[in-house]
Amino acid sequence: MKNISKYFFASLLAVGAVACTDLDELNESPNDPRVVPSNMVMCGAQKWAMDNIYDVWFSGRQCLNYSQQIGQRNYTEEDRYQVRESVNNNYFKYLYLGLANFQNVITLNTDPATAPNNAIYGANDNQIAAARIMKVWLFNIITDTWGAVPYSEALKLVSDNMVYAKFDDQKDIYADLIKELTEAAAQIKEDEDAFVSGDVIFGGDASKWKKLANSLKCRLAIHLSKVDPNWKTYIAEALADGVMDSNDDAAYFKYASAGSDYCKFYEGFYVDGRNDLTILKPFVDILKGQPDTLNGKSHPWTGVVDPRLKIFTTPNSAGEYNGISYAAPTGTQAKFAGSAPNWYRTQPYILTKEFAVPVMTYAELQFILCEYNNYDPSYYIAGVEASIDYWSNLSGVVVSEVDKQAYIAAVSTKVDAEACAIQKYIDLYANGTEAWTEIRRTGYPEQLIRPGENVGALDGKNIKFSPLNDTKGDIIARVKYPVIESTLNGDAFNNALQKLKDGTNNYYSKMYWDVRKSSYDHPNNL
Repeated sequence: MKNISKYFFASLLAVGAVACTDLDELNESPNDPRVVPSNMVMCGAQKWAMDNIYDVWFSGRQCLNYSQQIGQRNYTEEDRYQVRESVNNNYFKYLYLGLANFQNVITLNTDPATAPNNAIYGANDNQIAAARIMKVWLFNIITDTWGAVPYSEALKLVSDNMVYAKFDDQKDIYADLIKELTEAAAQIKEDEDAFVSGDVIFGGDASKWKKLANSLKCRLAIHLSKVDPNWKTYIAEALADGVMDSNDDAAYFKYASAGSDYCKFYEGFYVDGRNDLTILKPFVDILKGQPDTLNGKSHPWTGVVDPRLKIFTTPNSAGEYNGISYAAPTGTQAKFAGSAPNWYRTQPYILTKEFAVPVMTYAELQFILCEYNNYDPSYYIAGVEASIDYWSNLSGVVVSEVDKQAYIAAVSTKVDAEACAIQKYIDLYANGTEAWTEIRRTGYPEQLIRPGENVGALDGKNIKFSPLNDTKGDIIARVKYPVIESTLNGDAFNNALQKLKDGTNNYYSKMYWDVRKSSYDHPNNL
């Protein structure tokens, strides 16, 4: 934790400030500010978080692999759950550094020495609330990736000289995250700006920040729906206080189309010149209404083609929409690449410079409310329609009203837990962290490939999904703690290990909210 906590001091570096010392006044540059305005810190904090979550590594080679939406064309070690230790170390640090950046916004607006000056960039309370909301969003990603993690003591090096932070249980983390969202929503003054500039997500609109806080509260509540009897109370509270009303309230970070502030997926392909990733067959088959014949799995809407297919990917050289087989061994995987699109040559929306990285969509909220209301079809239909409109409007790929309504009618004949989960999974495209969470929580979609199942066929022989680390026959349940914690925060690290299954740092210990008994178990809500 010492290595994480020290990044609190470095957080201004992450948002573009220049660090300097007071050893010699003559060494100070008048062009390098000592204190960065809070709106600039918020802008940099948002971009830092997006850059380091939705990139070709943390998302591209981890979370989007685990959700089986995007995978690798050649080297499939990460797809097969062999996480690079250096990458794991880095992202654990980077995400905590992101937390420190948002904490700086709070500090600048609470410290009596800096709060008055920063009030000109937006109401102090609103800035604090927005930063608290972003901290919750980021902490939720962290805990749902690794499990129990440093939380209550994680950012206290400066305030309390806390060098070695304990790992908090996920149950306690979730309880405090919900409390934070409730307090942040109450703190917001909707008649004042959150930020006059620098807020890429909402342009400083305090009302939208309030709606996001309550909508995220619904997300966390649905995560807990199988373990916490109060989950419906949390959602009822959020609804009473105000949630997203339409796609206009959707939270996303839209990159710039000019200059170098482009999406990190774009950078991975067109700046770094790599062609490693493409869309996966299990996901495309769901979009095409195609059952998994390799494993004898049916499809709830066989033959129904999703209009979002042409938004999410591009056709291959033969003009067909296909995905690459999932996680065939390196050396074998390349043989499947010919049927998949070459995204380096045919650019989908996700690889554009200005891709809008989703934080939370209005459609996701509708699917949450569908489940909350015992799978009420009205919320489900609203969610499907909102998702198609959201993706169409942002990408510029037109979906006709006729096609949209025909699809909605075809997938709405039976609204149940499976239908709701699959439609939410589709809407969560590019949001691999949340899609992976929902897979672990619900056990859907069943069409995804589990360890030991067939991923493709070559020369009349089936190729099976063989993980490179043990996951007990299921989709990966968590990422192992990084080695850096064992060396720099040993006592807390070892205490955390004792609470994992078998007392080992493994990939199969389930999250607190994951109560499934098997790969295809679909537990009911409490």
